[in-house]
Amino acid sequence: MFEVVTFWWKSKGPAVRAFGLIVASWLFLGSQAASAAPNWTLDPAASVITYQSVKKNTIVETNKIRNITGTLSAAGDAKVTFDLNSVDTGVDLRNVRMRFLFFETFKYPTAELTAKVDPAAFADLATKRRVKATLPFRLNLHGVDKDLEASVVVTMISDTMVSVASEAPVAVHVEDFGLLPNIDKLQQAANVTNIVPTASVSFDFVFTADGSKPAAAPTAAASSADVGPVATDAAKANFSDEECLNRFAVLSRTGAIYFRPASARLDAKSRPLLTEVEGVVGKCPSLKVEVSGYTDSDGSPEANKQLSERRAQAVADALIAAGIPRNQVSSAGYGEERPVAANDTPKNKALNRRIEFSATKL
Repeated sequence: MFEVVTFWWKSKGPAVRAFGLIVASWLFLGSQAASAAPNWTLDPAASVITYQSVKKNTIVETNKIRNITGTLSAAGDAKVTFDLNSVDTGVDLRNVRMRFLFFETFKYPTAELTAKVDPAAFADLATKRRVKATLPFRLNLHGVDKDLEASVVVTMISDTMVSVASEAPVAVHVEDFGLLPNIDKLQQAANVTNIVPTASVSFDFVFTADGSKPAAAPTAAASSADVGPVATDAAKANFSDEECLNRFAVLSRTGAIYFRPASARLDAKSRPLLTEVEGVVGKCPSLKVEVSGYTDSDGSPEANKQLSERRAQAVADALIAAGIPRNQVSSAGYGEERPVAANDTPKNKALNRRIEFSATKL
């Protein structure tokens, strides 16, 4: 989980006052007096968040994050959490690329939106039923906090159900969250060019008052089969062979296994990815996994081959120590063979120093 961020808004500017009025209205909906103000909980089956990205300068792709949770307290604390392992592109291989290469969910599995508003002020949303406002919020993504704002439309669906939807897409710049290098990984893995480093995010969050009866009929947002929670990898007992191969191929491209210079000693920074690999191997019991080590061309070919063998064996040993059956894991070192880039720059050499995973039937 990302850190829970408390966002205190002390300004009394027009945008903050407007949002304060809206949220205070939510807090008093369905109650007979201020003392009965309820807490509110996001309805994951009725809520949706999508983001659009552009590749090759003109091709637009729309993805969803399916598993969302959220609360709005009577004290005015708002929080919405997004499970990035539930990213949905419609294709398993693309899902895995987005998770492991772009979001790096093995280190940052969730994103979180937080806000703090003053519930003392409230307007007549119960009468108007629909209000537009500017919503300031803080987004925590990839371990980075960024203050943003969105133009929203707040609609009373019923006395105990409120929708908060974006009036226009919110521009999220990947550079602000340290994600620009991961665009390169996506482009290399998918063999595409010119992925625009800005996503357009739209959302419709539906909150229900705690203790209220379930809605008699599903909302429009929940009527689609591709909206609502989905089972993530963590909930699956085993993967299909295709799912296994997709995950091994993408995990090989993360570049997130680290060694001490000129050494086969694993660095502690490798642990998040090793844990992810252990989970995948454990859910692919019919496959044998080869851990392959590679180096750049610095040094002699003989020394490089020996180093790559020791590094591959160190990773295999770590998997076995974690409980993976010994007969399911093997290792091999290929030294400076099979480079993925020319050994002409520090960046390209770093690409060639790598650990890869491949699988065959046991």
